[in-house]
Amino acid sequence: MIELRHLRTLVALAETGSLTAAAERLHLTQSALSHQLRELEERLALSLLDRGARPVRPTQAGIRLLELARKVLPQVDNALAGLRGLATGRTGRLYVASECHGCLEWLLPRLRAYRDRFPDVELDVVLSASLDPLPRLMEGALDVVLSPDPRELPGLVWTPLFDYEMRLVLATDHPLARRARVMPADLAGETLLAYPVARGRLDIFTRFLWPAGVEPARVRDVESTTMLIELAALGQGLAVLPDWSCAHALAEGRIRTLRLGSGNGLTSGLCAAVRAAEAGLPHVAGFLDVASPS
Repeated sequence: MIELRHLRTLVALAETGSLTAAAERLHLTQSALSHQLRELEERLALSLLDRGARPVRPTQAGIRLLELARKVLPQVDNALAGLRGLATGRTGRLYVASECHGCLEWLLPRLRAYRDRFPDVELDVVLSASLDPLPRLMEGALDVVLSPDPRELPGLVWTPLFDYEMRLVLATDHPLARRARVMPADLAGETLLAYPVARGRLDIFTRFLWPAGVEPARVRDVESTTMLIELAALGQGLAVLPDWSCAHALAEGRIRTLRLGSGNGLTSGLCAAVRAAEAGLPHVAGFLDVASPS
């Protein structure tokens, strides 16, 4: 019944005090403005302006509608500005979570590059969602999920980012350090340093040890990639990490890394999941661009 144009007309009339000035503010002819006002009054069956007053002033009904207009229009204008920001990539929200537990060290430099391109987007890494983030992505609490294990789920689209090799990380003086590669049986008597998640979510078990019927002598839970590398360097056990996550320590000579298995070793790939309905938003597509190798 009441349209936004009606509310804007009423505010302009109240603030300017004349049909002529209000029409000029709204870029309408005076005739068009008068027609719009009469249309609204007919719909409501109420007079909204005292046209005999100089300047014109609202009636009791007009005052009540004017209160509504002054409350609603700023909210509408703010929402429209936000939508325009989304459409252009100027504003938005990007909450990122990862099922790849070594991804934080890789992710942070890319987030800095993303911030340079999208300075006004609300950006956060949601560490608390790392155990099971996909349901939260589907319900709208997250905007991007990084995972080496893409699953077909309704409403989500996956973008491959890059492939990488999982490497065995060990101290430089470890007996296995002289080798170029190891096989599952070589780890049977070792302490394996691993993230504190279900073993079924770790490639070293599902794709390397278990198919060969091998279990390590001990599994020690370690919460961060940095500590996995440091404990391995100190000879406290062996870790299995993406090649890019341990490259710095390897270059410094603090660790050795070995290939797992035959051929090209144990390889994996990192993918990003986003909601299909929002994949085309500039600030979402921009993240996928930044996250992919140049």
